[in-house]
Amino acid sequence: MSFTLHGAGVGGGIAIGRVHLISSARLEVAHYAVAPEHIELEVMRFSTAVDNVRAELQGLRRNVPEGAPAELGAFLSLHLMILDDATLSQAPRDLIRSLRCNAEWALVQQMDYLVAQFDKIEDPYLRERKADVVQVVERALKAMQEQPGRGSATPAHEASLIVVAHDLSPADMILFKQHQYAGFVTDLGGVTSHTAIVARSLNIPAIVGAHSARQMVNEGELVIIDGVHGVLIVDPDERVLKEYVERQRQIELGRQKLKRIRATPTTTRDGAAVDLHANIELPQDVEKVRESGASGVGLFRSEFLFLNRKELPGEDEQFEAYRHVAQAMHGMPVTIRTLDLGADKAVNSSARSGPNPAMGLRAIRLCLAEPQMFQTQLRAILRASHYGKIRLLLPMLAHAHEIDQALAMIGRAKQSLDEQKVPYDQGIEVGGMIEVPAAALSLGVFVRKLDFLSIGTNDLIQYTLAIDRTDDSVSHLYNPLHPAVLHLIAHTIKTGSRGNVPVAVCGEMAGDVTLTRLLLGFGLRQFSMHPANLLAVKQQVLKSDLGELDKLSSRILHADDPEKAKRLLEKLNA
Repeated sequence: MSFTLHGAGVGGGIAIGRVHLISSARLEVAHYAVAPEHIELEVMRFSTAVDNVRAELQGLRRNVPEGAPAELGAFLSLHLMILDDATLSQAPRDLIRSLRCNAEWALVQQMDYLVAQFDKIEDPYLRERKADVVQVVERALKAMQEQPGRGSATPAHEASLIVVAHDLSPADMILFKQHQYAGFVTDLGGVTSHTAIVARSLNIPAIVGAHSARQMVNEGELVIIDGVHGVLIVDPDERVLKEYVERQRQIELGRQKLKRIRATPTTTRDGAAVDLHANIELPQDVEKVRESGASGVGLFRSEFLFLNRKELPGEDEQFEAYRHVAQAMHGMPVTIRTLDLGADKAVNSSARSGPNPAMGLRAIRLCLAEPQMFQTQLRAILRASHYGKIRLLLPMLAHAHEIDQALAMIGRAKQSLDEQKVPYDQGIEVGGMIEVPAAALSLGVFVRKLDFLSIGTNDLIQYTLAIDRTDDSVSHLYNPLHPAVLHLIAHTIKTGSRGNVPVAVCGEMAGDVTLTRLLLGFGLRQFSMHPANLLAVKQQVLKSDLGELDKLSSRILHADDPEKAKRLLEKLNA
């Protein structure tokens, strides 16, 4: 029987394929008694599963793709350590023998015990490692059930498989990098969750936050992912299937046509030049930037070099990563954002999280509180600036004293390099992120002290509307067309223009083609987005005439509610 499920579409496009389920440890484990004569066979079944998972994890660790972030190997080492802990590797054997129970149930009892212990830990980073315990247990469960899953060999015909999971682990990310699935669906996650970021970087159709998808679909069932509208169609009838096959073909034709404008100068119909830059998380992403035809890297999220590892990357490791990107861009600008750690991105050795981490010690606040860590990064960025056109971007600024302290730290890093006679770009530009309403409303000091500004719309919307953008339960309130958001963006662009300070938008709004003309109408001339979105945005720029945008953009800016703004936006894009 055909039915549909809804979530948040994050990868765009359409995928048609067969379901490949990834199981959840808590949802599917039965509890049953084992006959006395079969107890040792049950123990052996458990031991074999543990051995198989150990071999799989060791194999993944040996075959981490070249250029992959160091944290991937660290994740696998952590999972191996968890697997070999006696609580999971030995205690279930004792339970099987003493309670005469099945191996799966014994393992999940130990998992629940461990998770409860982690919940008591005060340190937020260590507390969240309970997720790694669950992921390791799920691998062992799948091995015992002898079904394909997280720890199994990749199924055949993966290009026609739709992965459906409750959630995805970092180890699964390695498989996504190595293989080409048609798409994926998860029960958990929001449009800015880590899973969503993976989907966009892979440029495959995906839906997150589908809630009950994992329970309602079956292995091998035919499904359609509509990543544009966030719809999962299960067991489609022939008419619907034919319609989506044609839609899929049209989308692919559209993508191929877009490639024709890759080398076309990015100007509006009336001759205004627009810069389209790309966002990256890791050095190896730079290849996609060059393929997209971007005129620079508008946002290098440097914190991804720091995540989920026991030790912070040293100065030389960071320098090599930054230099690689700078050299690969052949003189085009590369904007490196200093550490935006904290909130949902924490490092074991430096994170100090409070009850509301999004409002706590994060980004520039954390860097100024950890001067040695900040100095190490600043020296690495400055050293790399000798090899290309690097710009330095400071995140989450809200106060004048933060700008002054950060500039003083940069000056100190320059002085230390001068003393060592290490070359760097003496005139490196320093910019600030506008992602806190206080910053947008007090731009005078930013314009006077900084060389450029970049609007981070993801956080600006979050803080303006008091919405946790990672919380699926309030994601429907996350609206870029809210009047307050639009006023802050337009005000920042206009103020920067008056002060002759360039302003870019580097959040999700920059890559949303429905908002391209509106932002142009506000005066924006520099966008930075994921490489996969760049050519579609470029097409919108090429079709736009600034003279025709002013009046409607002004009406949208002065709309008193988001629904009215949405109707006017549709008219602007008609």
